[in-house]
Amino acid sequence: MADTLPQPFDVRLMNVTAAVLFLGCVALVVAACGWWVVRNPAFALGSIVIEGDLAHNNEATLRTHVAQKLEGNFFTVDIAGTRAAFEQVPWVRRAAVRREFPNRLHVVLEEHVPVAFWGPDTGSAMVNDHGEVFDPKVADAEDDTLPRLGGPEGQAREVLAMERRLAPVVAPLEMPLEELLLSNRGSWRATLDGGAVVELGSGTPEELETRLGRFVRTLKDVTAKYGRKSDALEAADLRHADGYALRLRGVTTVSAEVAARPPAKPRPRPAAAGAPKKTTAQ
Repeated sequence: MADTLPQPFDVRLMNVTAAVLFLGCVALVVAACGWWVVRNPAFALGSIVIEGDLAHNNEATLRTHVAQKLEGNFFTVDIAGTRAAFEQVPWVRRAAVRREFPNRLHVVLEEHVPVAFWGPDTGSAMVNDHGEVFDPKVADAEDDTLPRLGGPEGQAREVLAMERRLAPVVAPLEMPLEELLLSNRGSWRATLDGGAVVELGSGTPEELETRLGRFVRTLKDVTAKYGRKSDALEAADLRHADGYALRLRGVTTVSAEVAARPPAKPRPRPAAAGAPKKTTAQ
């Protein structure tokens, strides 16, 4: 079979030109369609449907707040940016956003479920049930009964887990856990309802639970020896290996005779060797 003769140069050039023109026409058509879609008022965002948790936010307020940040129409609106705008609203933990043809956005919200305050009482930060810190800016009055937690940054989940572990342990005292703090050195301190401060020390969760459980089981008997009830507790130190130290309201280990003595005057310190002595001019 004879070899196929190569196409002349002018034929090849015509084929390439035709292909380029065809692709150019396709591009123009696509661009025109895109321009039509962008400009067509039928695809302008007509509504935002909001569902889910709305206990702390008003649907109309949310819609107004986020609508100001939206740009584009049904096809060009930034879904990720819209989701972020909703999640910046106080109390909103997560937002799921999807398009609904031809001109609607459907949003499902998940709000934070507060379980404790976080940090100093001068702030408004809280911890949700996932151990995440969030700031609602203003806490509801219904949250006044929540405990207050504190600790190093990034350890809210650990502190919450410890609070959930220790709260049932102190329940028999009828003095709920009001505050639980974790220091930078890993030492725990609890404050009970009524103001009693309990130094728990450091250790594993199991060790702290055992230490606190022993204290709760024996506190009633110990306070009874001094004619007091458990609510007389002012402070306790559980950092001892074989027991704990207590401070009870109205109970002192100092005898009445010693307590009545005036405080002793401080003795003058002897002059240091080589130091000049104080003299009085004659």
